[in-house]
Amino acid sequence: MNFDLTMEQQMIADMAADLAKKYDPEYWREKDENKAYPQEFMDEIGSLGFFGLPLAEKWGGADAGLTDVALAMEALCRGGGGGGPALGYLFGLLGNLSVAHHANDSQKEKYLPAFAAGEKTCAFALSEPNAGTNSLNIETFAKKDGDDYIINGGKWFITNIDNTDAVLIVARTTKKEDVKNKAAGISLFLVDLPAEGISYTPIDKHGYHYYKSFQVFFDNVRVSKDCLLGEEGKGFYQLLGTLNPERILIASGACGTAKLALEHAIEYAKERNVFGQPIGAHQAVQHPLAAAYAKVEAAWGQVLKAATLYDDGKSDKEVGDVANMAKWLAAESALEATHHAMQTLGGCGFAREYHVERWFRECQLFRLAPVTQQMTLNYLGEHVLGLPKSY
Repeated sequence: MNFDLTMEQQMIADMAADLAKKYDPEYWREKDENKAYPQEFMDEIGSLGFFGLPLAEKWGGADAGLTDVALAMEALCRGGGGGGPALGYLFGLLGNLSVAHHANDSQKEKYLPAFAAGEKTCAFALSEPNAGTNSLNIETFAKKDGDDYIINGGKWFITNIDNTDAVLIVARTTKKEDVKNKAAGISLFLVDLPAEGISYTPIDKHGYHYYKSFQVFFDNVRVSKDCLLGEEGKGFYQLLGTLNPERILIASGACGTAKLALEHAIEYAKERNVFGQPIGAHQAVQHPLAAAYAKVEAAWGQVLKAATLYDDGKSDKEVGDVANMAKWLAAESALEATHHAMQTLGGCGFAREYHVERWFRECQLFRLAPVTQQMTLNYLGEHVLGLPKSY
């Protein structure tokens, strides 16, 4: 087992860390307070090739592994952005991976070079009011009409659709009651934006203020059969290929955010003097930070293990077992780290200028997305421990 980074991996991590210094906590604080999209950050990570890391060289990518992408994600978050870079980078990658894995050559030629260069990005429209974690329960329907499809329905908590050039829509092409296997009859459609019949309204939400989430409506949206991504009716199985990378990368962002918060708390604990000595000299301050640091490092080890298994071509089951553990550990450790960082700063932890309250807010989402902590435990109970299905 070798824990040393390759020269290429170290270069990627260093480049991400250098970029993070430019987009420092103050940059993200201002964006958060103004509810402004971090366009400069997104443009630069695109121009530097971060979105193209996992894509093939023929499409303008770097042919890098998921481990390389995880290293970049962790460094971008740890270097100053906290949760800010995590969502922007992740949402830019999900569409890329789906197109790379399932698109035909014509679709790849149309989208992947622009995706790799960060010139275009893609939103991901899966979640619905009656189908959150239970994705098989989606009701958005795409009806075949000659060589076209007509899409009707709606989604919610769809992030960044206001700043993207395309949207990947998950819709039923066969109604649930008409299939024996509920996973059948779901299809993927890659649709350019803006598109007639697609509208959306923002959801006022907790946590991230620079990325808006929306309720999206599809009203007789006519799309060509050329928008169908992969095989009709096989969309759910195609989505499974992005679930493990999504868990691994959100865990990477959680670890980077946790380390950033701990670094700030540790510096504060060294400098803040009360009763004649630094508060970091007190075990009541020191021990929670030390314990949180140990837990984050353990989570980061699981993230790298999961990414390595993925890059080595292990089965979805082998990767999924570790990816779910990594996601659970990273989200829990990030919440604990940011909590103790706030406790260390005391009243200053509530002040926006110290940034910790923002990282604490952002870490709440790591426990909910892309899958809740409870569902990761359900997975581990059933698929790792061999216990009966619990839901």
